[in-house]
Amino acid sequence: MGNMKIKAKEKNGVVGVKVLIKHDMLTYDQAKKKGTEANFITHITGKVGDKIVYDASTSQFLSKNPMIKFKFKGKKGDELTMSWVDLSGKSVTESKKIK
Repeated sequence: MGNMKIKAKEKNGVVGVKVLIKHDMLTYDQAKKKGTEANFITHITGKVGDKIVYDASTSQFLSKNPMIKFKFKGKKGDELTMSWVDLSGKSVTESKKIK
């Protein structure tokens, strides 16, 4: 739990991003059945430098190991930093150079 696979590729000034997040995304119902606490990603952010290029509040509707896709205006060589935080307060941040 807690790893991200980030792909970011620039074409004609637009960066296409795919992020695969490894997370169990336990809903309240699933957690109840397993006798454990619900835990799912509540916020995902993407940044290049100080500029936010992706920002989403999420809930238990996301599937286990969610895949996110988005596009923004950017350039090759910049660094994209993706972060997420879950219900338990755990946060993960990883960066990837744009190709």
